[in-house]
Amino acid sequence: MARPIKETPMLFGADARRFEERMKNPPKVSAEKRARIRASYEAVKKALQNNI
Repeated sequence: MARPIKETPMLFGADARRFEERMKNPPKVSAEKRARIRASYEAVKKALQNNI
């Protein structure tokens, strides 16, 4: 049986500012890495469609 999900902790002070800054400026992903992610996604999607 699954355990209950805990509440999301609140961020204050420097942690909150750092988090907000990272959300505004997410890290850049290279085109090569994006292509690998897309290929993996398509492979999983195809495998799941074949099992239905």
